[in-house]
Amino acid sequence: MDKGGNILIAFLISAIKIIFLLGFLIFIHELGHFTVAKLCNVKVNEFAIGFGPTIWKKQGKETKYALRLVPLGGFVSMEGEDERSEDTRSFSKASIPRRMAIVLAGPLVNIVFSIVVYFILATSIVKLAPAEDTFVNRLAKGQELTSEFVVSVADNVKQLFTGKVGVDQMTGIVGISEVVSKTNGIKEFVYMLSLISISLGVTNLLPIPALDGGKLLILLIEAVRRKPLKEKTEINIQLLGFSILIVLSIFVTYNDIVRIF
Repeated sequence: MDKGGNILIAFLISAIKIIFLLGFLIFIHELGHFTVAKLCNVKVNEFAIGFGPTIWKKQGKETKYALRLVPLGGFVSMEGEDERSEDTRSFSKASIPRRMAIVLAGPLVNIVFSIVVYFILATSIVKLAPAEDTFVNRLAKGQELTSEFVVSVADNVKQLFTGKVGVDQMTGIVGISEVVSKTNGIKEFVYMLSLISISLGVTNLLPIPALDGGKLLILLIEAVRRKPLKEKTEINIQLLGFSILIVLSIFVTYNDIVRIF
């Protein structure tokens, strides 16, 4: 095969790895929201992976399931989530603890998934000892490495909030794609899957409007005030959050491109 063919195959393999990794992590994140919403008897109008034009859809009993063109996110659209609804099964009519559970479910699924996968990966790399001690050694070492992994992630978040790590050092979709495309072998790929999953979970818990952490903050304010914010105020806060995220995404993406090229 000529050089051009090899480059094309390498590109396709990298694209498949990136799309699978991001698509899978987005899927389990949204599945967390979806599952808890159903358990809380909140009506879900749409479960979508991706943004933009719909390329596949299926109408369930009450929920539309869809795949959209741009695989860089997803959403669970619940009745009464964006605009207040008088439907008894709407998100806005659910109790605050139930709404908090629904909001927290997505990030927590990513975090728990990451910890479990990393633990399994860590136990698999422990070298041999006497046969009767191997299993115990694997569990102990796996627990030790996983604890170090979680502490490291928590420390990185702390440094971001204390200013020791600047926004210019954050990695966006371009940087993530570059790292994923360079993974060699299943273990390295699974490690990146675990790392990005916990990063996605923790990032979504940041108290920024439009992220799950921002929605949680609004619910906490509602709990303290014992009444919801005005609908217009809440919408404006969410729009401000989206604006901040868009600007931040553009900035981080620009830095990724500069670093790579």
